[in-house]
Amino acid sequence: NKDLVLLPNITLGFQICDNFQIEREISLISLSFFSTRGQMESPFLQLGVGFEFAQEYRPVYPSFFRINPSDFPECVGLVQLLLYFQWNWVGLVTSEDDSGEYFISTLMSIFKEKEICLVFSETWKSKKFIDLINKLMFNILWKAEVIILFGDSTDMANFLTALNFCVKHRKIQNVWILTSHWKFTLVGDIFEGVKTLHGALQFRDSTGDVSEFSHFLLSLDQLIKEGDAFLQNWWEILFDCSIPRPGKVPPEWEPQCTGKENLQDIPDFIFEMNMAGESYNIYNAIYAVAHALHAIYGPGVQPAMLTGEKRISNVEPWQILANLRTVHFNNSAGDEVSFSQNGLRTARYDIVNWVVHPNKSLVSVKVGQKDPRAAPGQDFIINSDAIIWASKVPHARCGKKRCQAGERRRVPEGEPVCCYQCAPCPEGTISNQIAHCDSCPQDKYPNKEKDHCISKKIHFLAYKETLGYALVSLTLFLSLITTAVLVIFCKHHDTPIVKANNRNLTYILLTSLLLCFLCSFLFIGPPGKLTCLFRQTAFAILFSFAVSSVLAKTVMVVLAFMATKPGNTTKKLLGKPLTNSIVITCPLIQTILCAIWLITSPPFPNMDFHSLEGEIILECQEGSASMFYTVLTYLGFLALVSFIMAFLARRLPDSFNEAKFITFSMLVFCSVWITFLPTYLSTKGKSMVAVEVFSILASGAGVLACIFSPKCYIILFRPELNSERSEEFQREGSSVESKVHSIHIFFRD
Repeated sequence: NKDLVLLPNITLGFQICDNFQIEREISLISLSFFSTRGQMESPFLQLGVGFEFAQEYRPVYPSFFRINPSDFPECVGLVQLLLYFQWNWVGLVTSEDDSGEYFISTLMSIFKEKEICLVFSETWKSKKFIDLINKLMFNILWKAEVIILFGDSTDMANFLTALNFCVKHRKIQNVWILTSHWKFTLVGDIFEGVKTLHGALQFRDSTGDVSEFSHFLLSLDQLIKEGDAFLQNWWEILFDCSIPRPGKVPPEWEPQCTGKENLQDIPDFIFEMNMAGESYNIYNAIYAVAHALHAIYGPGVQPAMLTGEKRISNVEPWQILANLRTVHFNNSAGDEVSFSQNGLRTARYDIVNWVVHPNKSLVSVKVGQKDPRAAPGQDFIINSDAIIWASKVPHARCGKKRCQAGERRRVPEGEPVCCYQCAPCPEGTISNQIAHCDSCPQDKYPNKEKDHCISKKIHFLAYKETLGYALVSLTLFLSLITTAVLVIFCKHHDTPIVKANNRNLTYILLTSLLLCFLCSFLFIGPPGKLTCLFRQTAFAILFSFAVSSVLAKTVMVVLAFMATKPGNTTKKLLGKPLTNSIVITCPLIQTILCAIWLITSPPFPNMDFHSLEGEIILECQEGSASMFYTVLTYLGFLALVSFIMAFLARRLPDSFNEAKFITFSMLVFCSVWITFLPTYLSTKGKSMVAVEVFSILASGAGVLACIFSPKCYIILFRPELNSERSEEFQREGSSVESKVHSIHIFFRD
């Protein structure tokens, strides 16, 4: 170590134990790490590859640190790759070991969530070569276009050898997706098998740029010449030659190494000059231990060091463990290094495309990246245009197409979830190229294509729309007419036609009609708390005054003519007390009903999201429907009594007799409100409000026209008839004069 800051003048040693993937060797080597015989002190601290711990098992192994990242981010990236190309019908081949089982279980949980199906899932042991060939020939190669491969370097060598055999018997154009665990090793002449990897995609551990490593590799010639046994063995395997050694006679068929071999001539897929993912993890792990040791001694402190068998003194394993948990530094490549429960560093992968050239070279081209640390939407990036496929972009779908917006997936009975068919979304729902249809929020509705939701319009009877303009104009017109009639009657208040049937009742009737017309404004515009509270009750009470005035007029006409008969005792009933009691009592009953309504269950503003498509009805909810219809029924009862009384008095003498006009007015009034009920109940929103406003205006206009238009005509255009000595009276004779005299007795002020 030549670093003058980090553990200066200290060398960290190492031991290499190869288990050859033999269970017996794996067990023996694992146990040897815990034995002190012939070894350094029990390490207690362990840094290793693999060993995925569930959260609940982490406290059981507090001294174990992963130097490689968790497989989960790679599984997520693999699923993102499948979804990007819309592949949902793929095969899976894994090694038959714990790592393979963990990979399958992790991947399947994500597959299920994303509705990706496996055509098959095959496992194999590296030693069962014939079994692998059979599976390739009769199951793997022809069942799926896209196949995911999980395994290590030994698995890869066996797999390529098996492919080399299979390719001689059939054409292979599958697209392989390789995980980061795969490592290429060239064993014999298996180029035909390598060719089948043309167009393959692989996730590879992304590494920092450790430039010193490439320089170190190019200087290995000198170390080999100096007799480094480890490097010499590696060199012989790499270049397939023999290095002369004292006492060693190489076979005649094996060429001798010349010393002029160049690492840069080795294909990248066999040996890369850049630091590979596994090496980068080891590199960071060693520096993490160095930083932990440095933290123990502190800056500027030199531990006792001797050569040979002497080792660092006064270092306990638990000290290294405590400092390793908190280690945090930037390596020479600028990457941040620290330990977490998921490993030494956050997983980051390059996505490479393997391309086979005619010169038998296999080259990897970076086409994407998976970085969980990136912002959402940027964690997975791929350039599909840069990918070179074996023949064409594979389909790899069970269904014929991906469902379009506005469609949902429907899986036929007995079929896998991926073998779906597309069906239109039901009314009121949308889909945006997903598996199912969702309802829009209450304040939104589906567009025509059913691929997104549109905000609903607020629906109410507004002043600015045509219907609102029409009703407002009609209301103002009728109010002006009523006001004009009231002015005319006030101006001619001393004439017989005004005094007939009690002019005070006439003034009350005209005023109540005017207010009834004006209460229509409570129904127009956005409903609020106050308008909802008073619109129906104001209408009911004001119309009760109007109808009560008509009823009082009718009663007075009938009683007046009855009083003229000899011996009739009804004359004592004539006078203001009776009219006042009718005009006060009848509206008072309606007022009490309305008060009960407002106290028990008052009307309130409400938003109806469902009655009209694409609109939110802003309405006044009546609170108690029974009270609403009770109020209307009482109003109808008053109108019916007035109609019956007027109908009975319709044949009385015509001079200043309102009975016929009241009969017609109540007939119009009852007809309007009888028609109102079914129309009101069959409409929604502003149409319902408009129906009620129109009924108010129409019924009020009927009363105004039937009762007052004949009188206004006489007052304005036939004033000669508006006199006690008119010709009509003279023709009637003395009997009629006596009747009129009786009427004047009652109607005088």
